Amino acid sequence: MSSQPSATRSFFHSQKVLVLRGPNRWTRATVIEGWVRFLPVSSPAPDWRDRLLDWQPALASRLTGGPPPAAELLATLLHDLTRHLQARPDLTLDFVKVAPTSQPDLLRVIVQYDEETVGRAAFALACRMLETALAGAPLEVAAAMAELTELADDLCLGPSTRSMVDAALSRGIPVRRLTEGSLVQLGWGSKQRKILAAATSHTSAIAEDIVQDKDLTCRLLREVGLPVPIGRPVASAEAAWTAALEIGLPVVVKPLDGNQGRGVALNLSTREQVLTAYQSAFEESDSVIVESFAPGGDYRLLVVGRQLVAASRRRPAHVIGDGEHTVNGLIELANLDPLRAPGHAAVLSVIRIDAVALAVLADQGLAPDSVPEAGRLVLIRRNANLSTGGTAADCTEEVHPTIRDAAIEAAQTVGLDICGIDIVARDISQPLGPDNGVIIELNARPGLRMHLAPSDGKPRNVGEAVISTLFNPGEDGRIPIVAVTGVNGKTTTARFIAHLLGQSGWRVGSTSTDEVIVGGRILDHRDCSGPKSARSVLAYPGTDAAVLEIARGGVLREGLPFDRCDVAVVTNIGAGDHLGIAEIHTPEELAAVKQTVVAAVSPTGTAVLNATDPLVVRMAVNQPCRALFFAIDGNHETIVRHRADGGRAIFVRDGWIIRAEGVAEAPFIALAEVPLTHGGRIHFQIENTLAAIGAAWSLGIADEFILGGAASFNSGMDHCAGRFNMLDFRGIQVIIDYAHNVDALRSLFAAIQQFPHERRIIVYSSAGDRRDSDIVEQGSQIALHFDEVWLYEGDYVRGRPPGEIMTLIAAGLDGSQRVRRIEHIQGHLQAVDLALASANPGDLVMIQADTARETVHHLRGKLASLAVTG
Repeated sequence: MSSQPSATRSFFHSQKVLVLRGPNRWTRATVIEGWVRFLPVSSPAPDWRDRLLDWQPALASRLTGGPPPAAELLATLLHDLTRHLQARPDLTLDFVKVAPTSQPDLLRVIVQYDEETVGRAAFALACRMLETALAGAPLEVAAAMAELTELADDLCLGPSTRSMVDAALSRGIPVRRLTEGSLVQLGWGSKQRKILAAATSHTSAIAEDIVQDKDLTCRLLREVGLPVPIGRPVASAEAAWTAALEIGLPVVVKPLDGNQGRGVALNLSTREQVLTAYQSAFEESDSVIVESFAPGGDYRLLVVGRQLVAASRRRPAHVIGDGEHTVNGLIELANLDPLRAPGHAAVLSVIRIDAVALAVLADQGLAPDSVPEAGRLVLIRRNANLSTGGTAADCTEEVHPTIRDAAIEAAQTVGLDICGIDIVARDISQPLGPDNGVIIELNARPGLRMHLAPSDGKPRNVGEAVISTLFNPGEDGRIPIVAVTGVNGKTTTARFIAHLLGQSGWRVGSTSTDEVIVGGRILDHRDCSGPKSARSVLAYPGTDAAVLEIARGGVLREGLPFDRCDVAVVTNIGAGDHLGIAEIHTPEELAAVKQTVVAAVSPTGTAVLNATDPLVVRMAVNQPCRALFFAIDGNHETIVRHRADGGRAIFVRDGWIIRAEGVAEAPFIALAEVPLTHGGRIHFQIENTLAAIGAAWSLGIADEFILGGAASFNSGMDHCAGRFNMLDFRGIQVIIDYAHNVDALRSLFAAIQQFPHERRIIVYSSAGDRRDSDIVEQGSQIALHFDEVWLYEGDYVRGRPPGEIMTLIAAGLDGSQRVRRIEHIQGHLQAVDLALASANPGDLVMIQADTARETVHHLRGKLASLAVTG
């Protein structure tokens, strides 16, 4: 048997890859989180370390020899490889981490990324490289890395867009990339703007159409007295030659609606040159124009708004002969420059040979296989566009004021907010005159590369100039964001906060377990507490403020949907919920996930925290934001200690909600005036009220709006569907509530003690993603408080076999001294109908709303039928 490892041998398995697109429990950076199961490595290929070092020398410190690698080392190599494979000169990725799980062979490999698709591809390639090296199997690493580089060039933001994004980030403006192209949202909601390459939300579509028509552009500029070349459109090669003779040689031939210098030929003096140039231009556009040629240097001036922000002198693509290499060979050497890349991915573009280049070479008596003598300047193009391989030197400070003013007037004439003006001038530092300065072309969405990183001269921060036209000084494109998390009470609290903020006239966007609403309009009505729903609110152009319910699952799967918020509310953790899922086994681990929201609060913002929950209280430690604690009991030790330090608190005393800051305190509103609390009888609704008022207070909402909102928000089915809704059904007291874990049930059952009744009947189910023991315990709690139990299975069985959830709940009911009847029903609404039919006037029926909206709609229909039948 061969001692060489099998090429098909597996040393680890990548089980899943999560992309955390916002702040997460590991870091505020965007990261890939790969779950990898490592198998024992007993006999790896002898040269596996050497192969990895050949492929990635930066791994040297990790590969120092020793016994077969353990899982921890392999995981470390994976994150290092993934990080290095994404490396670019303009990019810093420094966050990596290996996180354990409850299974020793399963590790989470966490590594920062810049562009999601590239990050995923880098992680996949890192896995292939490590597996291949360990197995001693072949792998075309150079080809795979080249493919990854090409992917990055295609998908990562180019220099122009990157400069604007970086400028936005430096001002604290949130950034969200909307496509794999260059469409980027800057800011949230009603404060947002968009950029697409060097176009913005302010860019006129009419202006873009005008500059696409070079003949029209020249006519408009000529009308306002700006110098432009003489020219006219032509429909054939012969017509081009005729026009050239009439205009006067030499001439320029170019597409009428082209861009980036494609198909442009300059300084043409012969019939053959003009005919050839016409054909090249016609390949780029059906319309071709012939213009007079203006001698002088080729300059690009960039106007943003009403200012000239940069100017460059451009040189055409060229090579210098060395007496050894052909023109093709010299071009290949020039394209090895790391500053050059295909398209617009780098500072400079690669030099290419095309029909125009062949004609330019022919004019010099050369061909691609010619060997120019040493020192000879060989032009590849005559036009100096960077997109055709040209270079640029900054000359912003040399531009004469008359030329500057002419450039600004040209941009205003066509209506462009960002305009690249191509000017030919003998001396850019001298006044504009008949022999010095002709505007050759205006460009919408001009490339910014030449100004950001000129071949020579001072770089210009043109990205900042663009951002300054979109946002006034001091503006950051942000709207108020309140994030609400916890285990119980999130939805009611989020809805209450949204209601309070809406009193100020803001158009509030909110997400919750049940729906997405903006300004009263429902955008979605599924489980909407995840990042996707939050992003839809932040992208909605009418959103003036956002209140976002943040669920555990979304944070674990994708991270937060925003970079920071103004207020974070944490209602409670208690005994936890959803334990045993995604390696969250304890309330402490769940609290660590929820704390991600608190960590995302702006340093000038506030964390509104439950003072009675120790796991929530700890979330305030080492956070730069300030804390506001809430509790029903104002003498709770956390409240007392926090006030002693000058902090804010909100609590209840003698039937009044009290707001306090340090030793100062004042009554704010009586519980009797807050319908949600049912006169102060429902403790968990009092806590929700305190959290909501605390959040609005933290945002600086005027007291009159908070008071009005608190007095008008209630637990009816309009404001809080499925959250302690009470209604009378033929004398039967019906309560609809979403309670779905042990802590919620305890609070709910304490609340119903406040309402007299003969018998208690419950319609109940549980989500299937709870631990068996948690579902059984829910049954045990129900057994203490109800006479009849109608069990059903709804929409959230989440992979469990039919009937299993009801069986587990029934196990908790077993042996109850109170429960007299237990029914297992298929179908939520059928269980509701049967339970109501079983009830008598004076009884209480508690309905656990599997789908709140559907349940409320069903009961409203039954109430309407009763009203009709009288």
